[in-house]
Amino acid sequence: MIKKIKVLIVDDSAVVRQVLKEVIESDSALEVMDTAADPFVAAEKIKARLPDVITLDVEMPRMDGITFLHKIMSQHPIPVVMCSSLTGDGCETTLEALEYGAVDIITKPKIGIKRFFEESQIRICDSIKAAAQARVKSVSKTHNRVTKKLTADALIAPPSGRSMIRTTERIVVVGASTGGTEALREFLESLPQDSPGIAIVQHMPEKFTTAFAGRLNKLCRIEVKEAADGDSVLRGRALIAPGNRHTLLQRSGARYYVKVKDGPLVCRHRPSVDVLFRSAAQYAGSNAVGIIMTGMGDDGARGMEEMKNVGAHTIAQDEETCVVFGMPHEAIKRDAVDKVLPLQAIAGAMMRACSD
Repeated sequence: MIKKIKVLIVDDSAVVRQVLKEVIESDSALEVMDTAADPFVAAEKIKARLPDVITLDVEMPRMDGITFLHKIMSQHPIPVVMCSSLTGDGCETTLEALEYGAVDIITKPKIGIKRFFEESQIRICDSIKAAAQARVKSVSKTHNRVTKKLTADALIAPPSGRSMIRTTERIVVVGASTGGTEALREFLESLPQDSPGIAIVQHMPEKFTTAFAGRLNKLCRIEVKEAADGDSVLRGRALIAPGNRHTLLQRSGARYYVKVKDGPLVCRHRPSVDVLFRSAAQYAGSNAVGIIMTGMGDDGARGMEEMKNVGAHTIAQDEETCVVFGMPHEAIKRDAVDKVLPLQAIAGAMMRACSD
């Protein structure tokens, strides 16, 4: 018998605790071992029995989720997934939690609209399973109806195989998931002001990508912004796909720009790395550099293979520096990767590839 992942839910709302319990236990790999209405109750339950993963609300009485996260990560690191509502201030606070050691962010399940609830179910269960595999460090029954896994065919046709005319401009596409927020911060902070244009998919809920891009823009020499439909991909600029929307690279003459659109989950995600990478294979060909970073699952592996097949240069983050080695490993298994590098070496390798 496969050992189930034990989850502790910490949320002050009884309704949310019940809905999350139902969502989590819809996946046969997961088990809710207990729930707690606040961090003090949660601390007692953790003493009695250690969970594999904790889902943690941000705003709670007596002690907020960020303070409790600090205590967990400093005393006995356990994978924590932050569970937040979609509010502007809440987005900023929850992003801080990722810097303090939380593995991922999920939004509270959307109740009342069947499709939204089913997609929340996929996102929540996948995030918890990724967290259970994550490397955490101290800081100073599957629902068959909803697990159909679409490929990028749902959004964009496969590359035609025709060679893309080489231009002087190189373009970079990046995909990341669990652990990717900190990996992207380190990568983007190290880039010079005149670095090639970059388009990024980071698996993250809507509204959080706005706050994430804004935060990175303050830290980096390059401009970082959430992608809007029609935005040009320019030197010294990185565009981050908005949560809950697919982002595709397009080309008009020598100009690259992005198309932001709705569509079904692809590889269980929206935005999907496979969709971005396939569009890069189609519209940039050998002008592109593809980078796949930390994350669970295989989103991006097929798209990176398509990029390599049309002459793009491809790079994967190595296992040692990944929080979860799933996505890079799947791309490597497909022989879709030219170089496997530690996180700190990726920016330099990208710059060299773009100057060849």
